[in-house]
Amino acid sequence: MKTFMLKSDRLRRREAMSIRTRIHFLFLAAAIVLATCLIGKQQHAAIIPAQVQAQVQSQNLSEPMPRDPEIAIGTFPNGLRYYIRNNKKPEKRAELRLVVKAGSILEDDDQQGLAHLVEHMAFNGTSHFPKNELVSFIESLGMRFGADINAYTSFDETVYMLTVPTDKPETMDKAMLILEDWAHNLSFDPVEIDKERGVVMEEWRLGRGAGARMRDKLFPVLLKGSRYADRLPIGKPEIIQNGKQERLKQFYADWYRPDLMAVVAVGDFDKATIEKMITSHFASIPAATKPRPRTTYDVPDHAETAYAIVTDKENSRTSVELDTLLPSRPEGTVGAYRQKTVDRLFSGMLSARFSELTQKPDAPFIFAGAGRGSFFARSKDSATLFALVKEDGIERGLDTLLNEAERVARFGFTATELERQKQSVLRTYERNALEKENRLAASRADEYVRNFLEDETLPTADDEYALHKRFLPGITLDEINKLSREWFPDRNRTVVVEAPAKTGLVIPDEARLAAVIKGAAAKDLKPYVDTVGSAMLLETSPTPGTIAKTSTKDTVAITEWELSNGVKVILKPTTFKEDEILFRATSPGGTSLAADKDYIPANSATQVVTAGGVGKFSAIDLRKFMTGKVASVTPFISEVEEGLSGSGSRKDLETMFQLIYLRFTQPRADPTAFAVQTAQTKTFLANQSAIPEFAFFNALITTRYQNHLRRRLATPATMDEWNLDKSMAFYKDRFADASDFTFVFVGSFDLVTIKPLVERYLGSLPSIRRKESWKDVGVRTPTSIVEKKVEKGIEPKSLSAIVFSGPFEYDQTHRVAIRAMSEILQNRLLETIREELGGTYGINATPGFERVPNPTYSITVQFGSAPDRTEDLIKRVFQEIELFKTNGPTDKQLSDEKETLRREFETNSKLNTYLLVQLTAKYQSGEDLASVWRLPDYYEKIDKATIQQAAKTYLNTNAYVEVMLFPEKK
Repeated sequence: MKTFMLKSDRLRRREAMSIRTRIHFLFLAAAIVLATCLIGKQQHAAIIPAQVQAQVQSQNLSEPMPRDPEIAIGTFPNGLRYYIRNNKKPEKRAELRLVVKAGSILEDDDQQGLAHLVEHMAFNGTSHFPKNELVSFIESLGMRFGADINAYTSFDETVYMLTVPTDKPETMDKAMLILEDWAHNLSFDPVEIDKERGVVMEEWRLGRGAGARMRDKLFPVLLKGSRYADRLPIGKPEIIQNGKQERLKQFYADWYRPDLMAVVAVGDFDKATIEKMITSHFASIPAATKPRPRTTYDVPDHAETAYAIVTDKENSRTSVELDTLLPSRPEGTVGAYRQKTVDRLFSGMLSARFSELTQKPDAPFIFAGAGRGSFFARSKDSATLFALVKEDGIERGLDTLLNEAERVARFGFTATELERQKQSVLRTYERNALEKENRLAASRADEYVRNFLEDETLPTADDEYALHKRFLPGITLDEINKLSREWFPDRNRTVVVEAPAKTGLVIPDEARLAAVIKGAAAKDLKPYVDTVGSAMLLETSPTPGTIAKTSTKDTVAITEWELSNGVKVILKPTTFKEDEILFRATSPGGTSLAADKDYIPANSATQVVTAGGVGKFSAIDLRKFMTGKVASVTPFISEVEEGLSGSGSRKDLETMFQLIYLRFTQPRADPTAFAVQTAQTKTFLANQSAIPEFAFFNALITTRYQNHLRRRLATPATMDEWNLDKSMAFYKDRFADASDFTFVFVGSFDLVTIKPLVERYLGSLPSIRRKESWKDVGVRTPTSIVEKKVEKGIEPKSLSAIVFSGPFEYDQTHRVAIRAMSEILQNRLLETIREELGGTYGINATPGFERVPNPTYSITVQFGSAPDRTEDLIKRVFQEIELFKTNGPTDKQLSDEKETLRREFETNSKLNTYLLVQLTAKYQSGEDLASVWRLPDYYEKIDKATIQQAAKTYLNTNAYVEVMLFPEKK
């Protein structure tokens, strides 16, 4: 189980993180990655250097794993370890980490929550950066708190993360000084400590809810007899609020010491120079003279099967899982690496079977998966079977999980399943090797953190690809099939059930769950039969069209083709990556062309149609067919447009084009898949009304859009309006005419190679040359002040949202102005509402704007707080807004924002994803394409008057929507 982490994030609300490692199979069913045949020049495979190939082939399984020779790893006499590697992506950036092998597990009883508070205090004053000067310095570099400077506290570690520019040597040295101060020079100003207690309490409050209450019941069972059961990183509120400052400092003195630390530096820099910097800053930190023993804690085994059955009235999901404690897999040797490859093959194939079951009529679960990973204690692994089920389907779900594991134990997997899974795994490592020079520095830095904390090995991408090419052919079915008995024995396991608490719902007790387990071993099971479909997506290739017109935009290296059927194709080759080709196609229309009575079938059309597969392939067969190939094509229908988006590798580029052709010409209606999807979605939505946040956002949407028919959240009632025939008819109509579609391609392709594919698969698309556009469906926002209070939930927490909206002049100048103004406003609100008042964990000011059907903007200010402070904090927000409108930004706020925008462009402009979005928008709006690359010119023109005027224009305190969530009155 991966560790539970708490982040200090001043820009956005902390993402909810699962306490237990859950196999994120939820996304496997949705992420059907597509691709197939090759054409001559498109083959583009990674080539393993001969030296690497020879070394890997000759290594014995007992030998240590190879290590990337480009990493400099050293240890100073004081015990501090360092990792340094040059990495060119992103350019002019470095990722720095300070890793401390100390977290909440080391807290004494009167320190619970203080490990996390120490982490917070690292941003509130050090020897060289008093109070908030550290944050001020980082923001002056164009870096954002949260995105570029952050930290987390877990059970066993605390990690500080910093992203900085590398184009100025003095900046890197000062960044190292920040890490050094974090390591041994925190100030612990008494005033700042007490202010930060309020922020941490708001983080605690933010995490409360059904999930936290169920976790509080679950941990004593799941972690029985372990210190992990009562050392949650967030800690205890009474200690957060009242813990003695001396005990806070003592935790820092005990555990922040060189022998428990590592410094990581990865980026676009000279390695030798950085090594000198690290030596200068960290080698002289005094070693602990009488170090307190750093105890390693375990989770004890238990011979019996334990049961943790937890319910909550605000819980909206029902799940069942079986967690089996196993000794952790060893790390470090070639043989250990091979074993983990075998483990991944096993979990991948078992999860694929579960995924297939979810798509059957009357499926026993909505999602399910299997996996093995580290548990809380690093001496333990947990093998997990998990299923999300109907609220009355717990026993059936558990029974099916056990049956499938038993089926594998008795009969094993099939040769075709194993071959597909091997292809998928090998393709992943092949692509990693191909893109080895484009790996992001943050990914490498995080890998080195895991090496320090968990002894994860550090091979190169070439090493891993070569090892998989060596091992995969020799891994047999017999070897894999044995894992079912090893992973899921009849001991040392816990059955976990989470469900809603509601009148009339009977949750099975231990006896009934035990009966399910007992009965599974005696079931009469049959071997799994693997159905394998056609070997080709298209039996017959379509007749190609032609390129009727070619034009070029030489200044931006863009080629435009108009095809004989009217399709427009925009091509922007790039060298940002070795093997990434992205596209987006759009056409005006969308659901705005559907009548109100048919809106829901129209709005759900792409969801419903894609669930049926494509062409002659069902969704199940398509997943199998596409295994090991890299291409995807996803249709969408929004309110004002329809289109496709997707990606592909060079090797699978023709498959991507075939899928485009099929999405237009052969959508597949599958009544069985439709029934399954409808039932599963209803189950998913059945209890959402129990969630306080659902009530809040539902009130916000209905109030903001004045109860418009087309601005409703999905509910079981709206699901009753789903209609396969209507959805299919609307989909076919939207994709019946390709003549008004514009395709934009960005990435690692060349015109010679892509041209015949464009002619064959886009030039042959249906064309009836109709003239149409979107319609205005009449969605409007209030023009006066509208306030709404929602009472829902039992936790002492509140949510507030203030939304300003109105007409907008949609051009680059005004888009830049509203964004810059909103970001400055957000930082100002963080300084007051969070830092000065300790009233919230995070507060956002998020801008939005749209061009059609009417140019409009919105700015949403949102934050959580204690209910008894909500109204006062909202008043303070409005006071800050008025102050901002009256005085505008300070010189530093303006300077920091402009530098941030420039730095973001510096990185974003080298991303295919960014260019695709920008170019698509420019072609839709008719704006100058060159303005994509001229954004820094717009940033340079921003001044105080620009920001002040934007605040006056867009923060209209005479017209806004305000929604507040409070707990239910007792």
